[in-house]
Amino acid sequence: MQKPNGKTLPSLSVRIDIDAAGRIGPGKIQLLETIHRSGSISAAGRAMDMSYKRAWDLVDDINRVCRQAAVERQTGGKNGGGAVLTPFGLSLVARYRKIERDAASAARKELEALHKEIGRPKKAASR
Repeated sequence: MQKPNGKTLPSLSVRIDIDAAGRIGPGKIQLLETIHRSGSISAAGRAMDMSYKRAWDLVDDINRVCRQAAVERQTGGKNGGGAVLTPFGLSLVARYRKIERDAASAARKELEALHKEIGRPKKAASR
């Protein structure tokens, strides 16, 4: 989040705890968005500087936690396989981003106040 004068405000990060064992946060959502753009789990992993195994483990975790597939692998043909987001996966990304925008909007005044407090020089302790 940036103020009009260009100084960066403290930012808010949203993590949704689906249940005691699983959560969805900015990293998993970014992975889903990258899969959507690239059409591939391996390409998304490379774009995010992670191994295919790590990317697939995260996708598997998302699918498990949500109890339905967010990503579907497509079997290879002439150009090889790929991956697409399911309608649920697209909805998950859209809902997460809306929650994130709403939370940032609700917290904006407090983040601005925090930014001002952080930017103030410390007062010397009086003895």
